[in-house]
Amino acid sequence: MLSNYLGEFLALAIVHFLAVVAPGPDFAVTIRQSVRFGRWVGICTALGIGAGISVHVLYTVLGIGALMHTTPWLLSVAKVVGGAYILYLGVSLVRSQPKPVLEGDKATDEAIIQQTLLKAFTTGFLTNATNPKATLFFLAIFTTLISATTPLKIQALYGVWMCFVNALWFVIVALFFSSPKVRLLFMRMGHWFERSMGVILILFAGRLMLSM
Repeated sequence: MLSNYLGEFLALAIVHFLAVVAPGPDFAVTIRQSVRFGRWVGICTALGIGAGISVHVLYTVLGIGALMHTTPWLLSVAKVVGGAYILYLGVSLVRSQPKPVLEGDKATDEAIIQQTLLKAFTTGFLTNATNPKATLFFLAIFTTLISATTPLKIQALYGVWMCFVNALWFVIVALFFSSPKVRLLFMRMGHWFERSMGVILILFAGRLMLSM
């Protein structure tokens, strides 16, 4: 049964991975935690980010299911909006300019001086779960890449996969950016990485728009 959805899963996995590795709030928080407090705090922050994805997956899957049964035309509108958002995300990354990866104010830094592993996990969880862009992204991929006939349990497996990938990626980021020298190098070259990811997302968005 799973093999019937392999193509759909691969498309979903690629778009999700590109969005995950493109620097954003989760990326910045993981680096900050890792550099300031060490690897274990960075790892716990990464695990919190992975857990935060489950919030978006849950309400997206349940919401899309209700949408399909009540207002099919609204689902079509959501697909257009989703495709447009992926395009917007790609264009935003292509236009990326050199800038510091770590952004924050003095009040934020002072608030996390007394850091624990539980606080690190909570920080990661809330960073992702309360991110409005994550809401738009999950609406985009679940309405444009996943068929309306895909069973709910298969969609749930997609969600588990995305939680796992998010956590794994940011654990790697935490381990990698524990070194301040690596952090400074990325601050100088990160915009080129963002631009290349943006081009790929634009190509995906174009393909999605043409298939509608």
